[in-house]
Amino acid sequence: MDIEVARAAVLERCAPLDAEEVPIDEALGRVLSSDVSSAHAIPPFDNSAMDGYSVRAVDTRNAAPDSPALLEVVDESRAGGPAEASVGAGEAIAISTGAPMPAGADAIVRVEDTEKRDGSIVVTSPVEPGSDLRHAGDDVAAGELVVGRGAVLGPSELGVLASVGRAAVPCGRRPRVAVLTTGDELVGPDAELGPGKIRDANAHSVPALASAAGATVTEVAHTGDDAGATRDAIARLLGGDVAVVCGGVSVGEHDHVRPAFAELGVEEVFWGLALRPGRPTWFGTPRDGMLVFGLPGNPVSAVVTFILLVRPALLALAGASPERHRTTAVLDEQYEKRPGRAHFVRVRLEARDDGWHARPTKEQASHVLTSMLGADAFAIVPADRGDVPAGERVEIELLPAAGLAAGPV
Repeated sequence: MDIEVARAAVLERCAPLDAEEVPIDEALGRVLSSDVSSAHAIPPFDNSAMDGYSVRAVDTRNAAPDSPALLEVVDESRAGGPAEASVGAGEAIAISTGAPMPAGADAIVRVEDTEKRDGSIVVTSPVEPGSDLRHAGDDVAAGELVVGRGAVLGPSELGVLASVGRAAVPCGRRPRVAVLTTGDELVGPDAELGPGKIRDANAHSVPALASAAGATVTEVAHTGDDAGATRDAIARLLGGDVAVVCGGVSVGEHDHVRPAFAELGVEEVFWGLALRPGRPTWFGTPRDGMLVFGLPGNPVSAVVTFILLVRPALLALAGASPERHRTTAVLDEQYEKRPGRAHFVRVRLEARDDGWHARPTKEQASHVLTSMLGADAFAIVPADRGDVPAGERVEIELLPAAGLAAGPV
């Protein structure tokens, strides 16, 4: 199956999960499930942009070094402590940055443009009405939409929500993800490497990818290449929102995952992609509507297919947009390829005057996990293409920032 057709087949089965009220101090990375508008203007009152004095601009109209304006200081307006007096003719009120504008004043004289003299100030240059004045609603008008449904809440969004008086907001529930790795050869990172053993990278990269996409990882399990044990291990994963099984989805004698799915009533939607890396990828749904992915065991294939298929599903379940960020780049090295499968090449990007330039990270085999290190994007070589010469512009899909672990953006 073409990867775009497969992705569409996954996403059409992703209905947003129920919303829950989340305190904003716990909402970083969550997805807003309804629009939030401001009940009041921000700022809520006219205020000063500078430390200085609030005045009537007309009283400074003729101010000059040889004939300064002398204004009597009659009160002070501080942040959180408005002045009680108003500004009359020939008067000024001292004011701090952010403090409310007193009645009668229409401009600010900066403190550095004045001199104090016996309870008054000397102003030597005129100011215009509105000088250094911030008006109510300059940032947000009352009733204005401030953060829209589907937004992933970052630090700036949380600050804005606090500024409009929202201590808690409705967010899509985090998808619950269970991960299973399969294979007699796999051992943990601190185990001794016996004959034929390798370390289980997928047990760490795949749950991390799920967490980075905004999911809650409920279980990370492992099973060997035994049909009964594989079926029992998968059965324990069912019941959440998403299950991800790594390995055992091919057609070898010791690949037991697909028969286990069939025995457990997980309906196959597709198996096999016209994709490199990631050809033996499986997707299906049990009767309760959860999503089940069978990813290849090779670590790069598991990462790539997770990014292309599972991550968009998790975003959609949480209520965020699963849209990708695609652009083009000049491929600086020749890439050899046979027609038949689309290749997603791990590349580093460099910005130049003519746009992005891309260069493969290193050897692109599916077992070379270090090819993901430093990768900024996938360079996409379509299935029907052969070799791509150096200097050709190709489509690229940008990867999530900071090595795939920066959060669900």
